[in-house]
Amino acid sequence: MRMLSAAAALATVLTMAAPIAASAATAHNVVLVPGAFADKSSWDKVAHLLRAKGFKVTEVDIPMTSLEADVAATQKVLDAQKGSTILVGHSWGGVVIGEAGDIPKVKALVYVAAFAPDKGETLQALTSGGPPTEGLKAVHPDGKGFLSIDPTAYAHVFVGDIPAAEGEAMAKKQKPIAAAAFGAVPTIAAWHDKPDYYAISANDLMIPSQAEAMFAQRMHATTITVPSSHASMVSHPQSIAALIEEAAKGE
Repeated sequence: MRMLSAAAALATVLTMAAPIAASAATAHNVVLVPGAFADKSSWDKVAHLLRAKGFKVTEVDIPMTSLEADVAATQKVLDAQKGSTILVGHSWGGVVIGEAGDIPKVKALVYVAAFAPDKGETLQALTSGGPPTEGLKAVHPDGKGFLSIDPTAYAHVFVGDIPAAEGEAMAKKQKPIAAAAFGAVPTIAAWHDKPDYYAISANDLMIPSQAEAMFAQRMHATTITVPSSHASMVSHPQSIAALIEEAAKGE
């Protein structure tokens, strides 16, 4: 597993003002899948950087009502792509891309502080092996079968390395996820058959960074470690955009 420092990843994007070089080997489409407790706007900073480089970027609006529904929404976006595509998932979005990414046009998978279950591994099982993280302790059910993060804790546990006002604004837009989704059984693990890239969040309060490292190691992913909260695409967009560009070029 090749490990890159966050500083090296940042250096890669210092030339982001220039358009991507024309290359038959470069995937020009990028599809971004959000994680639980956020919406597709959580990808806006990364999307802006990639579009400035000439990539065609689509942020998926997944319903978070079930794994099946989220995969269907992602597959619909993938169907609309013309040519090779990089499929990216944050957090819960990692489960989604593992199911949806098993098609020829998906050139590589990029996981950002994301779950990467194997076939048959539920998130319920993966998260029950140790004490809950500070972030998971702040997750509470409503009366309709959905989970959300306590708004007063959100800015700290989800994205504690951006200005508090920005984190509080994200809390107001957080998208709850169906509790039943954590018991959904993945039937595909596309990471077995695709080039994989992983961005570990070193200061993650939602998913332990050790768990993220385990996911990255077992898929033999090209890996960076970012000194970031769970939402590294919000607090360190340059590093995440650089990793996605690396995946697009097949480096």
